[in-house]
Amino acid sequence: MSIFICPVCGEKLELSEKSYLCSNHHSFDKAKSGYVNLLLSKHMGKAVHGDNKFMIQARRSFLNKGYYEPLCTALCETVCTYIDGRSILDAGCGEGYYTAAIIEQLHQRNIAADVYGIDISKAAVEYSAKRCKEAEMAVASVFHIPVADKSCEMLVTIFAPYCGEEFMRVLKDNGIMIMVIPSAEHLWELKQAIYETPYKNEVKPYELEGFELIDKKRITYDMHIDTQEDIDALFSMTPYYYRTCREQQERVSQIGTIITKADFELLVYRKF
Repeated sequence: MSIFICPVCGEKLELSEKSYLCSNHHSFDKAKSGYVNLLLSKHMGKAVHGDNKFMIQARRSFLNKGYYEPLCTALCETVCTYIDGRSILDAGCGEGYYTAAIIEQLHQRNIAADVYGIDISKAAVEYSAKRCKEAEMAVASVFHIPVADKSCEMLVTIFAPYCGEEFMRVLKDNGIMIMVIPSAEHLWELKQAIYETPYKNEVKPYELEGFELIDKKRITYDMHIDTQEDIDALFSMTPYYYRTCREQQERVSQIGTIITKADFELLVYRKF
């Protein structure tokens, strides 16, 4: 049985052929690519939800070339170290780059686990479902997760909005949350190329209500980006693209090559 629940009434969903059904006869069809849309209209808020196709395609292009491979490797190692159970939820899975890597590592280490992914972007989840055929994928908001109470042993959140109340709800007692956030100097040299007066990222205090921080790693390295195509992809997948004027965007388009820092915080919490 899936850990997904009906977004209408909260009852458990069971997969029957190509539809998810609850005991109150609410039905949600699976798309051809394998995902299910569990995002209700009252939770939508606007016409386009999450990342658009332009951002997703830019991110796919950049990530598939391995620029964030050190982060991905560290993430998978951490998941395999701390997994103790069956259910892993990737809350904000995007196009599935990290989800697919986690599944591959679990297989290589003969660790049995059921992997689920949600993202508010329908376009992202469609890509993710095609890439992660063994996972159950749903279009949903992290602020209204259609997952049963205390049904996950592990929750992974990578550059996604934080919703402590929902994360606490879906995690089992003593469940593990793995969070990845940008650290202070992430993409610093790219920012210097864009802005007259760049600023470093603010890293907020690690304390989170209801969670105990049990492990943390800082992953820092220089990325040598040798083509304008890859620079454009990196820029387009960041919030900077939408926060810059045309003059700044044109400045980026003329960089050609750059060495810029990748700087991440990988944080491991236990629910108490």
